[in-house]
Amino acid sequence: MLEKSKAFSGFSVDDIKKAKTFYRDTLGLTVKDNPMGLLELHIEGGNAILIYPKPNHTPATFTILNFPVPAIEKTVAKLKEKGIVFEQYKELNTDKNGISHNEGPLIAWFKDPAGNILSIIQIDE
Repeated sequence: MLEKSKAFSGFSVDDIKKAKTFYRDTLGLTVKDNPMGLLELHIEGGNAILIYPKPNHTPATFTILNFPVPAIEKTVAKLKEKGIVFEQYKELNTDKNGISHNEGPLIAWFKDPAGNILSIIQIDE
């Protein structure tokens, strides 16, 4: 029934203006204003992700977006230059840069201004 549906995702933030600045200027993503007061986050190869304001927003306690990258160390360094602080998770064996060295691909987590968790994950192309 839904096999041909082009699903899309969305998540809430507490301040739509801060979110727009963060996703557009800090992360360098394409962000468009939606006529309903929402933001549309446009990512490579997929449908737009909706970002919507929610006055009683509670940050997600899980990763809401994963960004595959070919070289995680370089990406972490560039994002740190832009003021991104990477999370430290003892149980996930993160190093001083916030990169997890557990089994599987290298991954590092950070938060958006609303406290939602995002990640970059090294995927060999």
